[in-house]
Amino acid sequence: MTRARRRLPALALAAALLAAGPVLAEVFRPPAVPLVTHDPYLSIWSRADRLADQDTTHWSRRPHTLCSLIRIDGRAYRLMGRQPADLPAMPQVGLQVTPTRTLCTFDDGRVRVELSFLAPALPHDLDALSLPLTYLTWQVRSVDRARHRVALFDSTSVQLAVNTPEQEVAWGRESAGPLTLLRAGTVEQAILGSSGDSHNLDWGYVYAATTTAGCRAAIGEGARLRDAFAAGGSLPGEDDTRLPRAANDAEPALAFEFDLGQVTALAQTRQVIIALDEIYAIRYTGRKLRPYWRRQGASPQAMLTRAAAAYRQLAARCAAFDRELTADLTTLGGDRYAQLCALAYRQALGACGLAADARGQPLLFPKENTSNGDIATVDVIYPLEPMLLLLSPRLAKAAVAPVLNYASSPRWRWASAPHDLGTYPNARGTDEAGEGMPVEETANLLLLCDAIAHADGNADFVTPWWPTLGKWAVYLEQYGLDPADQLCTDDFMGHLAHNANLSLKAILALAAYGDLCRLRRDTAGADRYARLARSDADHWQQVAADGDHSRLAFDQPGTWSQKYNLVWDRILGLDVFPVPVSEREVSWYRRQLGPYGVPLDSRTKSSKTDWAVWSASLAWRDTEFRALVSPIWDYMNQTTARDPLPDLYPTDGLGRGGGMFARPVVGGLFVRMLTDPALWRKWAGRGKGKPGPWAPLPPPPQVTEVVASSQHEPQVWRYTTDPPRDGWALPDFDDSGWKEAPAGFGTAAPNAVVRTPWNTSDVWIRRKVLMPPGKHANLALWVYHDEDVEIYVNAVLAARAGGFVTTYTPLDIRRDARDLLQPGAEVTLAAHCHQTAGGQNLDIGLADVVDH
Repeated sequence: MTRARRRLPALALAAALLAAGPVLAEVFRPPAVPLVTHDPYLSIWSRADRLADQDTTHWSRRPHTLCSLIRIDGRAYRLMGRQPADLPAMPQVGLQVTPTRTLCTFDDGRVRVELSFLAPALPHDLDALSLPLTYLTWQVRSVDRARHRVALFDSTSVQLAVNTPEQEVAWGRESAGPLTLLRAGTVEQAILGSSGDSHNLDWGYVYAATTTAGCRAAIGEGARLRDAFAAGGSLPGEDDTRLPRAANDAEPALAFEFDLGQVTALAQTRQVIIALDEIYAIRYTGRKLRPYWRRQGASPQAMLTRAAAAYRQLAARCAAFDRELTADLTTLGGDRYAQLCALAYRQALGACGLAADARGQPLLFPKENTSNGDIATVDVIYPLEPMLLLLSPRLAKAAVAPVLNYASSPRWRWASAPHDLGTYPNARGTDEAGEGMPVEETANLLLLCDAIAHADGNADFVTPWWPTLGKWAVYLEQYGLDPADQLCTDDFMGHLAHNANLSLKAILALAAYGDLCRLRRDTAGADRYARLARSDADHWQQVAADGDHSRLAFDQPGTWSQKYNLVWDRILGLDVFPVPVSEREVSWYRRQLGPYGVPLDSRTKSSKTDWAVWSASLAWRDTEFRALVSPIWDYMNQTTARDPLPDLYPTDGLGRGGGMFARPVVGGLFVRMLTDPALWRKWAGRGKGKPGPWAPLPPPPQVTEVVASSQHEPQVWRYTTDPPRDGWALPDFDDSGWKEAPAGFGTAAPNAVVRTPWNTSDVWIRRKVLMPPGKHANLALWVYHDEDVEIYVNAVLAARAGGFVTTYTPLDIRRDARDLLQPGAEVTLAAHCHQTAGGQNLDIGLADVVDH
């Protein structure tokens, strides 16, 4: 046995390490299985019990098809995906999800296949964590003592590179060291040109790569490649040359075929790396930021070459990380808690973009998947942070720093904290004050700053923003004890005045500010805010009391709500509320348990996964914590809603709940670990890092309108809400039958200028303009759009953007259209805007946009 191990190639040894995952006592069937997860764009899941039961999808449910087939002694089977439909599925006999890996086992009595998906998401190693890739590794061996002729097939659809299936794609191949690289991307390459909730990436390139010498690789129609392999043939020797073409036109795929020859009991291993090069990851107040892995100029070829060489080491480190973290989670919260956290880990990280600022420092930008697509939302960062505070204080800071930078800049003019920074991936800054959650967001940031100080052992992190934190403390002192009618993070429940949980949060935030004063050796400030918080807490206990529990709102007897914010009193050692307060709450929650957990409050049967675990963490006894968490596991294990881990779900049935899933907030499940100071110190000590000072906030671009929009003065357009004839964007199109009116067209929308009502699903607009003289080196479209818009210059596509904005925004102009916008030229601007829900608006101009 020892000799055989020594002869294993490096890849096979690493695969053996992957298979040695932690053994959990109870089989868990996740609602959806993470396969390829990195950020909101590279996020592929299986929504089935077995990989071959359904095609894989993006978190947004759009098809992102990965296919894996195996041929054993001449007969083909499906391992992953439903195609080809006439092939049987090889029996899948095992599934295990650990923090960094998904392990799938197949066995037909002759051959055993271990297929693993590894994301190198090591929280204390940002160079590894930022790699935009997942390793797919097949380990194949005979289990019946006979030799079997085996071949493997793998394909990755170009769907990964488009937002809509009609977009044109091109592809190619290259070599990089020992790697064979296949890549695909849109022809348009409108980098950071659009945003929105379920918007998929349509810039950059998807890669499939392997180090296997002698394998066959091909790019072509996915169905034909699959069918050829299944029929016993080989992939064609040349790639499909009919390009570019729409992604849904004989849908192309990047494919590999591996001939393993005669397989024996000694495992053979093959690997494909699926990666995404976004080129740029985030636009932060006008500046394009590189992905963190690109901060020193790395190319995708160099990144993939290094990643392939580092696999053995990364696999071993990930296996060790998974084992240790799972063991600690199990010890503190039980097996079911550990499984929920393992499922939450990659989802929480994979709903964020990690970019580098102008100084190469990390900035983490969470996205509100399935709720509205906002970027850097403070009340999303707040529940995400427990996982980061535990495992990577450096990332915890990287998530908060962009908001603190923005809120401390002259652009932010309010006494309370911002709600968000825009719509992913455009962190433009919400100068209009954003959603109305002033007490919520202000208290969130003060609590998180104190938690970061506890992880660090000092308050140095907050020094650049200390005056802003002081201003927020004053705000909460004035408005936090009895909040006026406003939203809290549970905004789907509507506005509420005298919110007891929100008041509790504000009280603890004042105590946290006092704790920061203490760490900064401001004794007077520390004493003042500690006394104030305890006095407010005494008042709260009187006005919130409702017998054996606390009220939802001070003026609503007979109501109740989860007081999940109270967990910070224990974590931060603030000692503001007496222990019996939390004990009474936990006792009440246990009496409110439904089949699948504790409802959020007395108004609903729905619960929030993150908040329910926070509330359970108020329990000082393990048995109580497990009793409150176990029903959440039951729901996830049984639900028919096959989506990534939801954070809003029904406690009285197995339906879809509120529809929020795949969000970063599930990082909040790790909060129980922060209640154990020794465990927190152990893990946080590995991931502190020493980030230098972050770059100053990029100033907003200087915008000079060249062709006026209607933002300030009305500009007249021809328009119609009836679908026009073909050629409607051409300069000589007869639009005499269209109406004439000034933009903007629409209804009430944030910061929109509405001069002409438009409330149908679509509007088409046209306008002839004369380009003024002068050189405009930084010409861009100056646009307000809500929602999807496509803009043409003389019928040449100039820009396309999905989703909505809440302020006028520059859009890059495609080169062909830009060439038409010469000084003195008369051109026709034309646009189509499509609306799906909520407010709507459209207005367009041209501007010289200088990014500082």
